[in-house]
Amino acid sequence: MAECTNRKKNLIDCTCTYMSCDKRGLCCECIAYHRSLDQLPGCLFPPEAERTYDRSVRKYIEAMQDRV
Repeated sequence: MAECTNRKKNLIDCTCTYMSCDKRGLCCECIAYHRSLDQLPGCLFPPEAERTYDRSVRKYIEAMQDRV
């Protein structure tokens, strides 16, 4: 994949706590990767749910229902 010119900027706002991920700051790659696994990227989850590393749609729905 081509080099991402926005990686430094993306890293400033990246809320994913999986620090060793090679896709950090590479939003297109991150989304494609999680989509291929029927998951959502960590940046869509509230912090307490993101830290579980469960990226399932089920976990996302559960986390968002807890916020309502």
